[in-house]
Amino acid sequence: MILHSECPLCSSDNIKPWMVCSDHLVSHEEFELYRCLSCGFVFTRQYPGEDQIGRYYDSPGYVAHDDKAPGIVNRIYGVVRKLMLRKKRKLVGKISGVKSGRILDIGCGTGYFPFTMKKAGWMAEGIEPNLKAREYSRANFGVVVNDPSAIRSLPSEQYDCITFWHVLEHLHDPFAYATEVKRLLKPGGICIIALPNCSSYDSEYYGKNWAGFDVPRHLWHFTPETVDLFASKTGFIISGKSRLPFDVFYISVLSEKQKGSALPFLKGMTRGSWFALRACFKPDKSSSLIFILRKSS
Repeated sequence: MILHSECPLCSSDNIKPWMVCSDHLVSHEEFELYRCLSCGFVFTRQYPGEDQIGRYYDSPGYVAHDDKAPGIVNRIYGVVRKLMLRKKRKLVGKISGVKSGRILDIGCGTGYFPFTMKKAGWMAEGIEPNLKAREYSRANFGVVVNDPSAIRSLPSEQYDCITFWHVLEHLHDPFAYATEVKRLLKPGGICIIALPNCSSYDSEYYGKNWAGFDVPRHLWHFTPETVDLFASKTGFIISGKSRLPFDVFYISVLSEKQKGSALPFLKGMTRGSWFALRACFKPDKSSSLIFILRKSS
């Protein structure tokens, strides 16, 4: 197990217990979240190492690794995924200014996003630690997907865009990945990072039952302010930011389910609608956010 005695983001030892959350998906173990009083970063204080974390993803309910995950919530996820794939494709084209470039999707799961970009004329590749998901992507989409260890051997300055769609919060060493991203991006290339926002309206409402914490799979729990600090510490600037408007409904339904609510779907959709409406007026309180990063000069 890995144990942090100081803040992983700013290295301050001024850290305090913040919340205790349960793993609702696999183990039902409890994990402590700590908050840094110096920079505000929230992190899972103790969690399994890379050689042990795999078993916490081993569930038929983990939809990112299993295209046939059961349940109504995961069926909703599949419908929303189709809508978001189009939105993501358009976003990459708009922000990058490139019609058919080269893109690397880190943590690509079963490969739907790189396949979407491949159909749009891009040279698309993926990085994915889960063997089952890699094999699914190759067999069904013909997308080249490598184990994370391969990232160090990829050619420098070859990618117009590198994406992390709800992935950075899973990485044991996000700083090492940031170094590789800087090396791999072409001059003027962009990095797109989508993250759950632990200062969102829905996070504040659901507290320890907020599905966005997802311990121990999520190691880091970002806010817009701590993303900005992470970017500056790793040699990037944030050049844009936008909401992921559908995530709040999926997260709210899951959170109601984790609370043990009666009628979790109805309550989650109703409360998710209210959170989404409020976030229209205050985007930094959205359930999930997209950040556009460019290498600082």
